[in-house]
Amino acid sequence: MDLASGWTLSGPLTTEATVPGCVHVDLLNAGLIPDPFLDDNENAVAWIGRADWTYNRDVAWTGPRPDRIDLVFEGLDTVADISLGGVTLGSTRNMHRSYRFDVTELIDETPRDLRVRLTSAYQEADRVRAELGPRPNAYPEPFNFVRKMACSFGWDWGPTLVTAGIWRPVRLEGWSTARLRSVRALTTYRDGTGLLDVDIAVERTRDSALRARVVLDGNEIATVPVRESAAGPLPGERVTLTHEIAGVAPWEPDEPNLHSLVVVLLDGETELDRWERRVGFRTVEIDTSGGGFVFHVNGAPTLIKGVNWIPDDIFPSRMTRERYARRLGEAAAAGVNLVRIWGGGIYESRDFYEVCDELGLMVWQDFLFACACYPEEEPLYSEVVAEARENVVRLSSHPSLVAWNGNNENLWLYRAGGWDAQPGGDLSWGSKYYLDTLPAIVAELDPSRPYMAGSPWSGSWEHEPNAVDHGTFHSWDVWNRQDYLHYRDSAPRFVAEFGWQAPPAWRTLRDALSDSPLRPDSPGVLHHQKAEDGNGKLARGLAAHFPAPAPSSMEAWHYLTQLNQVRAVRTGISHWRSHWPHTAGTILWQLNDLWPVTSWAAIDGAGRYKPLYFELKSLYAARALSIEPRDGGLVVAVMNDHDAPWAGSLWIDSTATDLSVPPRSVVLVEVPELPGAAEMVVARFNGVQNLWFASDFDLVDSELTVTAESVPGGLDVHVTAAGLARDLLLQPDRLHPDAVVDRGFVTLLPGESTTFAVRAPAELDAGLIKAPWVLTDLATALRS
Repeated sequence: MDLASGWTLSGPLTTEATVPGCVHVDLLNAGLIPDPFLDDNENAVAWIGRADWTYNRDVAWTGPRPDRIDLVFEGLDTVADISLGGVTLGSTRNMHRSYRFDVTELIDETPRDLRVRLTSAYQEADRVRAELGPRPNAYPEPFNFVRKMACSFGWDWGPTLVTAGIWRPVRLEGWSTARLRSVRALTTYRDGTGLLDVDIAVERTRDSALRARVVLDGNEIATVPVRESAAGPLPGERVTLTHEIAGVAPWEPDEPNLHSLVVVLLDGETELDRWERRVGFRTVEIDTSGGGFVFHVNGAPTLIKGVNWIPDDIFPSRMTRERYARRLGEAAAAGVNLVRIWGGGIYESRDFYEVCDELGLMVWQDFLFACACYPEEEPLYSEVVAEARENVVRLSSHPSLVAWNGNNENLWLYRAGGWDAQPGGDLSWGSKYYLDTLPAIVAELDPSRPYMAGSPWSGSWEHEPNAVDHGTFHSWDVWNRQDYLHYRDSAPRFVAEFGWQAPPAWRTLRDALSDSPLRPDSPGVLHHQKAEDGNGKLARGLAAHFPAPAPSSMEAWHYLTQLNQVRAVRTGISHWRSHWPHTAGTILWQLNDLWPVTSWAAIDGAGRYKPLYFELKSLYAARALSIEPRDGGLVVAVMNDHDAPWAGSLWIDSTATDLSVPPRSVVLVEVPELPGAAEMVVARFNGVQNLWFASDFDLVDSELTVTAESVPGGLDVHVTAAGLARDLLLQPDRLHPDAVVDRGFVTLLPGESTTFAVRAPAELDAGLIKAPWVLTDLATALRS
């Protein structure tokens, strides 16, 4: 019996409540608070996270009477006391767990008050901190003292909106004789054979000769007894099954073959319960020999082309399967093959992982620890263990899940960030979780996947955690202190975080901010920039490459910072990818945003693409070129991330070389010494082109010819350049709020043409193409 409707929210304010949901969204929908995404309204609603709230509704059981009736909460955010008809059922202190309460003796056809009292997460965190002592962290909020989505307390890209609510579904569940408490299905692959390892946990109310039937793709694999009959009520039981499946089609990132797996619990021939998933057979290993970090999928070394994922909404109860499918589909369309779920967020819903299963997107799952020292004592330790065990079992059937990671940056920053010398730094700080507790849980419950103690992590304390030559590396000196050209100073073994900021799309800024005039340093822009000295870093990043835009030219600043983000990420990925397999992958920080903000994301908080999104398509293409400085000269890196050779004629300017690049390989070809006045190199190979410029030299009017052709669904904008046109950008949201375009920055050589395909849900005015800043090149932006 779904309990989604009929709830009332009460506290300092009262309104109807939506479940799943949270207090902020209920108050916003009722018109009782301003939109926290607009201007500085985040501050105006800060009081909500410090208040206590209550959800209540009447419940009754009117159907046939089963042996047992459970009240099941799939997620409570966070500190809750639950009662039914005035009888206390229990208390919760963890957003990342589910809860089940036996209400058989408390419920019948008479409606009774179900009440969920939510205490402020701040109050709980303060209580635990007072009991256990202080612990350092990277932000001035107590997120490390309560098992809750850490970034709801604010981050360097997110607002401080500390939520409370029934954030995942709630139901009454009636059952008799027995139910499936959990099913853990591990599916691996080796030499053409799949291995199915199923662990089935059963809870029962009475003695009966139970059986579990396992069915794969409609074919019965086995039917096994749960246990022999015995007198009296029985506790929980478990049965395991291992079975080889010959000739199974494996799950691969390029070909995600899925199979239907069904587990049926039987009493005689009566079906009591059923568990259904789509599974895939694959084996994932990480080769760490010699300090490396190379993913092997089904035995094949795999270049990781990844993105970091943060919660796609600061109010995660608003996420739907359709929204996950759209955002993850956008990642796959950009050539991404791995999504890292970052440790300051949540264990995502089943929908997220099922979409990844279907798309062939690998998932690296952080356990939920980020940027802080975490106490190892009670009351937190047992919560961490219960949370980890539940989510390992819950997620282990998904073939997309390829690795578990203990934490984000905690092993590194404990000493590198000086936490060990801060108040509380001499107390327990989390290393027990990452080095003992979590690896033991994974080894017990999910031995089919590799576990890493953290990111970054060099593999042991023999090397610094963020050692460039060992394991995973986070590249944050670039951006924080150095220009992006310093990405070329090293070739880490695996780059798990790096990035460069830019503001969101123009319409996203304008919709969120009422600043007049809108400037880089206007109040709203600064409020929606959460990084320490973020705008200062943007300015210093621009100064290394361009003249400073006029303070009054917000449009030029917006264009140039978007371009600088693209160039920075291009510099890093192209350089590191050219070092494959020494550098075995990159995971961009970050794919997405959860509100309108200046950040490192490729897709902004309104779901609009920054130009960086389109650049990823080029950088993560299966076959790509880049021109790289190397040993005092230039080389063309011909990069073939494909199972077939890549053969043809490589043209470097007017010189051709026949070339065949083996599968999953990179070949470097020296660029002939350039004439002293040469400012540009052009490399072409089988229709792929890459350009190298010595500088943004003497940019003059590119003499563009622009025509806009009305086509079904929008406009095709045809552009021809008589001269060199550097970094043409068409911003579709300046034509219509919902307009999209099919490409980002484009450089045209003299005589070249391109077509921007602009699509929108409404008819577009072709004349607007000529409006300022709709279509812009670098020369125009620098003159502004």
